[in-house]
Order: sequence, then C-alpha cells, then structure tokens
Amino acid sequence: MTEYVTAGGLKVAQVLHELVANEIAPGTGVEPETVWKTLGSIVAELGPRNQALLDRRDALQSEIDAWFRERQGKAIDGNDYRAFLESIGYLLPEGDDFKVTTANVDAEIAELAGPQLVVPVDKARYALNAANARWGSLYDALYGTDVIESDGSTTSGYDPARGEKVIAWTNRFLDEAVPLASGQWSDVVAVELSGSALELTLANERGTALADTSAFVGFKQQGSRLTSVLLRHHGLHIDIEIDPSHPIGRQHPAGIKDVVLESAITT
Repeated sequence: MTEYVTAGGLKVAQVLHELVANEIAPGTGVEPETVWKTLGSIVAELGPRNQALLDRRDALQSEIDAWFRERQGKAIDGNDYRAFLESIGYLLPEGDDFKVTTANVDAEIAELAGPQLVVPVDKARYALNAANARWGSLYDALYGTDVIESDGSTTSGYDPARGEKVIAWTNRFLDEAVPLASGQWSDVVAVELSGSALELTLANERGTALADTSAFVGFKQQGSRLTSVLLRHHGLHIDIEIDPSHPIGRQHPAGIKDVVLESAITT
C-alpha cells in the first residue's frame, strides 16, 4: 500500500518525496521544500479553475446527450445542430484576429513549425543523439540506396563510377536549393572566402557567388584552409564539407567530400 507524506499542502507518495529529496533536488540549488511549496501553490490556484472547467464540460455533454436522445431515430439537420451548440455556449462567435508572441524562445522552435522530440531529462545522450540524427550525409544516402539506379555492376570497395553519379545528383540538388548567380554547381572547381563573402570559382576561371548571398550562414577553417561551408534553405541547413585529400574529395573538382543535410525539426 502506498504511503503518503504531507508537503506543500499536498499528499505526496513517500517514494516520490524521497526521490525529489535524495536524487532530483541535490545540486540544483533548489531545496526540496521549495519544490513542494511551489507545486502546492500552483495546485491551490489552478485546481479549482480546472475543476470548474471539468464541471462545465460535463454539463455541456449532458445537454448534448439529451438533445440527441430527443431525436433518436430521426434525421439530424446540421443547421439545427449548430444552432443548438451555439445556444448552449459550446460554439462561440469567432473573435477578432489576434497575434501571440513569446520572448526568449529559440528561433528553431518559435519560427519553424515541426514536431518536437521529447526525451528524458536525465538522459542527455538521448537528446544529443536526437539532435545528431537530424544531420545526415546526402552522399551516403544516394550511394547506398536505389535513389540512383545501379548499372548492374558490383564492386567490393568504393565504386568511382557510382560516386560520379552521386556527385552529379548532388550538384543538381544544390542548383535547386542554393543556386549560383552564374554557372552551375557542376562547374565549381574551388570554394573560397573573400573577406566575409563566399566566392566560387568556375571551370572557365570566372568567379561567382550564390544567387542569394544570405543563404551563406557559416564556415569552418583549419588554418587558412576552408573545410566546411554552411548554407541555409527554407530554414534548414546544408553543410558542404571540403577536403581535397579525402578519397571522395579527390574525385570532386572542388574537393567537396560530402554534403550533409539537416532534416525537419525534431528537437
């Protein structure tokens, strides 16, 4: 049988009370007594309001049940039903347009719509894995699946011919998502920085930039060598990794060894 203790004006299961005191509160700077006092004040304030809402819901349901019982076996007129729901306050008149704003919320949550992944607060690696799972190699996805049709040949190692198809498909994707001001991604032989701007050199030795320069949002360097370019399209990121010495990078004219995509919102 569950044993209870009184805390903050609440009856709390003893095992839960001990969990907060011995494992949750220590190290947080919040005393266990504060937890229960705060929770108790919330329950005292909102409990009656929630009960009133539940009572109102029950009253509405009783009226709706009675309305249908009176019409059992009869056809229901939609207009009559709507008028009834309005008369009991179940349906209310549409109000004026309004806006809701929230301060100090990460843009990824406040501005981008998408499902949010819920993970246990005491399992940091779950949240980390979820965040990392949002990023995936486009090269790997194309090479290892049937998105690109196979020519029927097989090889025990890396197939350069299939790699070329992956690079060509990726270039077409980049042309759609982050097009260049002139030329195409298949023409790019170098990706560099010019001050704080992204500059790309084409096979004809002409320089170009992104058609939308605001799509360039970040980069990484090792010494003076550019190793990664971060682009953004519709709020999601495209990480272009550059390493001419990498086996895949050696195959790309600009040394692009991978293109990593950010998936839809998850965490």
